[in-house]
Amino acid sequence: MIQNPILTGFNPDPSICRVGQDYYIATSTFEWYPGVQIYHSKNLADWTLIARPLNRASQLDMRGNPDSCGIWAPCLSYSDGLFWLIYTDVKRFDGNFKDAHNYLVTCDTITGEWSDPVYINSSGFDPSLFHDDDGRKWFMNLVWNHRATSMGESPLKSPFGGIVLQEYSHPHRKLIGDPQLIFSGTEKGLTEAPHMFKREEFYYLVVAEGGTGYEHAVTHARSRSVHGPFEVHPEKHLLTSISDEHGALQRTGHGQYVETELGEAYHTFLCSRPLPGNKRSPLGRETGIERCEWGADGWLRTSHGSQQARVQVKSPEGLSAGVLPMRDDKTEQIADFSNGQLPIDFQWLRTPYPERLFSLTERKGFLRLYGRESVGSWFEQSLIARRQQHHRYTATTTLEFQPISFQQSAGLIAYYNRHKFHYLQITHDETLGRVISIMSCLGSYPECELDYPVEPIQVPGDQAVFLRCTVRDAWLDFSYQLDGDWHPVGPGLDASLLSDEGGRGEHASFTGAFVGMLAFDISGGALPADFSMFSYAPQ
Repeated sequence: MIQNPILTGFNPDPSICRVGQDYYIATSTFEWYPGVQIYHSKNLADWTLIARPLNRASQLDMRGNPDSCGIWAPCLSYSDGLFWLIYTDVKRFDGNFKDAHNYLVTCDTITGEWSDPVYINSSGFDPSLFHDDDGRKWFMNLVWNHRATSMGESPLKSPFGGIVLQEYSHPHRKLIGDPQLIFSGTEKGLTEAPHMFKREEFYYLVVAEGGTGYEHAVTHARSRSVHGPFEVHPEKHLLTSISDEHGALQRTGHGQYVETELGEAYHTFLCSRPLPGNKRSPLGRETGIERCEWGADGWLRTSHGSQQARVQVKSPEGLSAGVLPMRDDKTEQIADFSNGQLPIDFQWLRTPYPERLFSLTERKGFLRLYGRESVGSWFEQSLIARRQQHHRYTATTTLEFQPISFQQSAGLIAYYNRHKFHYLQITHDETLGRVISIMSCLGSYPECELDYPVEPIQVPGDQAVFLRCTVRDAWLDFSYQLDGDWHPVGPGLDASLLSDEGGRGEHASFTGAFVGMLAFDISGGALPADFSMFSYAPQ
């Protein structure tokens, strides 16, 4: 059986493609760098992160992008001996404008060096590329209508202006012809995330509707022409969780169709797993997959007949789950930084110039963070973190740091964005010297007011300090160690705040909780902080 979600933690907007016996999924990364995560599988059950293709300044520079902007809804495909990746870099969130720029990169191997980008357009987000069997290529995206009067479910004038189609000429590296509105969606509204595939005489259009919250859905439509008109599925939605508010998988929507070599039908989707007893999802939007069947009427439906996605799904014929080595879900993952490479689980924020943020060679066996701008910066922030993938975990790090000013800080952070985080820091106090304290931001927007729930604790000497973060569902506890015993720091904190639904709420936050290491030095001195290890232990 395939266990959902197949990609745990913040992995939304899955775009799937098959090349021979290999399956690949690309997911959104928003403001986290490098851009786009690509996973590989042989059996649709066991997935390995193998690439982040947008990894240099010529492809992606997100300095100044607000929280939850950056890379939205990539589309991965394979044709003509090349992998094709279409993506959006969103430069604005608040207000009527989005300033969403769409680009294309290609590569002959999935893990190779991807090309410099071809600029496509800026009319909206969620771009997609369809390779027709006659050799023509069709570009689609949601058109954004900045004249909208509201963002609600049924606004007087919706900003979601429909799905537009236009031909793409790769020899000329540009769109040709005029854009054509091909689909305006159903009454659910907020129609976005187009993908197209062809089966027999029909072109099938897959879109997401209802917003990316608890009303989310995957909608199918079809036409005998790529230009439409498109007839909506008899049940409208292939997948949605709105009929089962207590199901393990919620917010299902935004996916793509894939067929196995034997013609078996599967469909990816994004979803979330809210914490027990509330509707907050610190793991963010994750990726799942559902087995489907084609009906005699030529429409796709789930194999179990329900629009509610299942936690366990039958594997493809001949491709049993467990063919590939799987990481034990409860195995502690330890990074000791001794090989001079940042483990693939870790990312940083926005900038294509990581050498200004950290070094793995300056001090052998250590991750050295150079204190840069504050924890709230949208430009240059020395924060190296990995996704929270479990509702219960313990993260531990060891830090050597000698601050001489209250403007210098380093430590362990549980982070969602600049207005949702809990941070166990070592800093300097004019009276006590080196101290440990907690800095939090409890969802206040746009003020991003800081909260200090505990008085500073003196940490004499210059020895390394062990820092620990323990999360149990909706609760987070910090502790430290100097002498072999763990000492608690402050009260229990609200871990559920670090979720899509915390703070501004689900339609304003699109990533997920991370845990990692941070250093800042707002004096401008770039004081280094040295971390000798980092462990993440699921419970």
